Amino acid sequence: MKSINPRIAIGLVALFVACSPLKQGNKSFEAGEYSTAIHQYKRALKKDDPVSNYKLAEAYRHSNKIKKAEPYYKAAIDNGIEEEQAYYYYAQALKSNKKEEEAKKVLEDYLANKGEQEEVVLWAQRELDNLNRMEEVRSKVSYFRVKNLDDINTEFAEYSPVYNNGYLYFTSNRDGGKTYKGTGTPFTDIYRVRTRGAKVDIETLQPLDEIINDPNINEGSITMSENGRTYIFAKANSGKANGTEEVNLYFTRYRNGRWSEPRPISVNKREAWDSTPALSPDGTTLYFSSNREGGYGGLDIYTATLNRRGRWVDVRNMGPEINTPGNEIFPYVGGTGVLYFSSDGHPGFGGLDLFEATRNSGKVVMENLGQPMNSAGDDFGLFLFNPSRGFFTSNRKGGKGDDDIYTFVNDDPNLKIVNYYLTGTTLTPNQTGELEPLPNTKVVLVDEEDGIIAEVFTEADGKYRFRVFPEENYNLIAEKENYFTTRIDFSTIGKSLDKKKLEEMVTNVEFQQDLPLNQIVIEKPIVLNNIYYDLDKADIKPEAAKELDKLVTIMKDNPEITIELSSHTDARADHDYNMNLSQRRAESAVKYIISNGIESKRLVAKGYGETKLIIEDAETEIEHQQNRRTEFKVTKYNVVHEEEEEGDFEFGEEDKESKEDYDDTDRFFSDLDEDTEN
Repeated sequence: MKSINPRIAIGLVALFVACSPLKQGNKSFEAGEYSTAIHQYKRALKKDDPVSNYKLAEAYRHSNKIKKAEPYYKAAIDNGIEEEQAYYYYAQALKSNKKEEEAKKVLEDYLANKGEQEEVVLWAQRELDNLNRMEEVRSKVSYFRVKNLDDINTEFAEYSPVYNNGYLYFTSNRDGGKTYKGTGTPFTDIYRVRTRGAKVDIETLQPLDEIINDPNINEGSITMSENGRTYIFAKANSGKANGTEEVNLYFTRYRNGRWSEPRPISVNKREAWDSTPALSPDGTTLYFSSNREGGYGGLDIYTATLNRRGRWVDVRNMGPEINTPGNEIFPYVGGTGVLYFSSDGHPGFGGLDLFEATRNSGKVVMENLGQPMNSAGDDFGLFLFNPSRGFFTSNRKGGKGDDDIYTFVNDDPNLKIVNYYLTGTTLTPNQTGELEPLPNTKVVLVDEEDGIIAEVFTEADGKYRFRVFPEENYNLIAEKENYFTTRIDFSTIGKSLDKKKLEEMVTNVEFQQDLPLNQIVIEKPIVLNNIYYDLDKADIKPEAAKELDKLVTIMKDNPEITIELSSHTDARADHDYNMNLSQRRAESAVKYIISNGIESKRLVAKGYGETKLIIEDAETEIEHQQNRRTEFKVTKYNVVHEEEEEGDFEFGEEDKESKEDYDDTDRFFSDLDEDTEN
């Protein structure tokens, strides 16, 4: 037999290694093609090989099929896999398959053996705590009734329902077409259909405009302005490299009879998954989910605020009360002041569960919506039609296919909604000293620890509006370029209504607080009231400290200003004495301010003695007191100008339904009362 050339043999071996199923699977996995990776990892699978089992389990998890990952995580662990997160995900897979006790045992064993990866240890402990709370979750009385929206669901996926102006919008891959390699299912598009509550006119079903739906890209969840003329939606996974890193939020407007070319909005983060958008009822706050760096785990919920130029700014994480080491996704805030979202990181029945978060007495209260809203499957994408009725998505057993849209009714006899609002106007003195509205002013609502609750920009009339919560203290902060930032306290403590005495399902309470702002004028003296000293002394008295604390707040709220703090005397002592005393007093005041956290380079102390009298020929003690004063003036203002950029979002003319049509919709929603499944 003729021998093979050694060079050819080496080349064939290299080719075999490069084309091995495990290598191919890794390549597909890195590209986000999880469905393809599953097939390749199955070919590479060896019963006693921890790596191939773990890789297959991870591919199932990433393709949203964690139930199928259970045996492969087990095999990986049994054969000594080094990745400690395998224990955490194995427990999640067990829970999704209704094996809670086994999941507990896996986590307990892992924690008892003192895992070395601190992050995974924290995840595991939290998940174990969640599992130990499930009896408490199950014991919750539920008044919900749910029903599959049969007319709209198919064997394919239908999810993320949104109702607007007589149409139900949703996302689906029902029309087949090209397969997305991440899940092995067709690419998704956004559809809409005429509905009156739960009554669907299936003949009106149609996909959105072709400029929105691309046959080679997944279009995800959608949200829209009240008038339905601006959409924000997720657009993802074109099949190019980087896989899920391509998921971003886009917007489009309806103008002159057509939709504009969708463009990415400013909240998107490079190399992050940004999706599941939801607008607040007034359209000024955007909620979305992201796995960007700096979060608490997988996917976290973030908010952004619409500024005066129509751009989404001030992106911030909603914090550890909401977000966990797991995934928080599909946020929604309706007209009830409640944040609804889905999570696999809070105590739940398996997969994603629906939760509600409310604020009371300064604390966030989290509740699992319980069964039948939640199941062992994924339950997500809630949308309220009114406070007691709405839609959501589930892939639970008994559905028509993949994800299905369900309707629900909440029959809680004590369901009473009290909405508390804080409104007011930002104002500034005009040339005659009268207060007039100051438009385009940023107003921030913060809690007692300066944690931001909400932010808005005032309209042309200077008006702002916040939702506030019962039994809580707040600070209102108003800021605008070239104006001193204003900070005012506000409290709802002792102002709550007794829900037991209310007859209506929804009651609105409105509080009023105007916010005056003064313009920053370089070298203009501003008198600090009630700064008094003992005779021939420069020590700061308690009364003076309270006033200087206000200046400390001004300095902290206006970090761009540098000031001169000056002290003045009356003219009843000699010049040298007055100059010396006033300098000592000014320096004492500046020293106090620095001791409260203000950089020394931002302050200059200056004593003027009697050289700048307000009343030259003072005779009475009141007149002398006016001359004895402490002032500050801005000597430098390092303003940072915002760049002018085209906005992301725009409000158009209102397209409102008539009350008669709304009443008809509510009536058709009562179909749920006739036939529901629990």
